[in-house]
Amino acid sequence: MEDGAVPDYYELRRYQLRNGPQVKRLDEFLERVAIRALNDCGVRPVGVFVGVLGDVNPAVYTLLRHTTLESVATVRSRLASDREFQRTGAAFLDVPATDPSFMRVESSLLVAFDAIPELELPPGAGTAAPRIFELRRYESHSDAASRRKIEMFNTGEIAIFRRTGLRPVFFGETLVGARMPNLTYMLTFEDMAARERCWATFRADPAWKRLWTTAGLTDPEIVTNVTSVILRPAPYSQI
Repeated sequence: MEDGAVPDYYELRRYQLRNGPQVKRLDEFLERVAIRALNDCGVRPVGVFVGVLGDVNPAVYTLLRHTTLESVATVRSRLASDREFQRTGAAFLDVPATDPSFMRVESSLLVAFDAIPELELPPGAGTAAPRIFELRRYESHSDAASRRKIEMFNTGEIAIFRRTGLRPVFFGETLVGARMPNLTYMLTFEDMAARERCWATFRADPAWKRLWTTAGLTDPEIVTNVTSVILRPAPYSQI
């Protein structure tokens, strides 16, 4: 990690919804209530994304950037004591069991990698500029294997990403979440065509081919499963 750099902590939430009122209710809550309240708590930026490919829809993802673990641990209690948040969010927060605002929420806590200790806002963040995101998760069979993959990213793979046009938003090691041990990262592209071009350039890169075939770092040795979800940012997303 760069000298003096303090890593970000990320809470990645996935809302599983039912088609119908839940979609609009969550959208209005995030845009009009939640983002403002989270920003007031020092949680910024807040990303909101809709699943496009690779997920069961409708699903909405939120990415919350924290600068300390204390922020992660206390944000819920701070929101619970925020009277304005509770008042303006009542239509989402205070609902009966017969009319839930969502089906389930899955949440993961991640800590940023040494090579990219802070979230990197993409061009067009917070605007209507067209862009897509790819959220990728690499699972491993053991903590040791996962650490080797993280070190592989820190010492070479992220640099190759950047050189071949793969633009990262964040890289994080999952501290708490499902299907551990794993790491998760997010990339951004102008569109799907740009995504295909960048990945093709990366796969053809000689330095990547050497790294990928290094003994002890091959996928069969350290990665057991890779998932990829294509996301579209909500118009009001801060990322």
